Amino acid sequence: MAGSCTRAASAPEAVRRCPPAVERCARARILAVIRRSTVPEDPAHAENTLAWLLRLAPEADCALRIAALAHDIDRALPEGERVRRADFDDYDAFKAAHARNGARVLEGILRGCGAPGPLIREACRLVALHEFGGDPRADLLRDADSLSFYETNLPLYLAREGEAEALRRARWGYGRLSPRARDLLATIRHGEAAVDRIIARCAEPGRP
Repeated sequence: MAGSCTRAASAPEAVRRCPPAVERCARARILAVIRRSTVPEDPAHAENTLAWLLRLAPEADCALRIAALAHDIDRALPEGERVRRADFDDYDAFKAAHARNGARVLEGILRGCGAPGPLIREACRLVALHEFGGDPRADLLRDADSLSFYETNLPLYLAREGEAEALRRARWGYGRLSPRARDLLATIRHGEAAVDRIIARCAEPGRP
């Protein structure tokens, strides 16, 4: 991944200077990639993560908004370009590689849209850190992504992967949540017994 995606955060005033045409271009190109994903929930998850971000931080700047849409773009890439779970023994290592590859892809999109350098660096940095956070801005994106998993992804993930894997993934995600996000998770209910049971149990890692 290009080095510009791993530098420290730009000054907030720099990343807020986002020409509307650049954000429109980035949004269109990001969603065009994500809509080709073989994971059916990915397009809804991108939009829902942005919605959660704006619920958590209504004044979220352009870099955060773009990162929210693009955070899982790696998953939508063709076979051979995306990071594969099967290539990693460690789940956390897989997730970190997935995030870095997504940041690399986003950098190319933003350069193609004529985005200013500070915006490129910060949006890429956020995507590279979105799985585990590490500072208040990256933690915000991590929480938005995590909450969207429970609200948007979990029903289809459960149907595809089965209860044991869905519970493992839900518990892994719960471990990433901030206290505020854990409180918000308690408000998410689907009205489907199997899905709501997993949400209720994800805070109980000692139980099968």
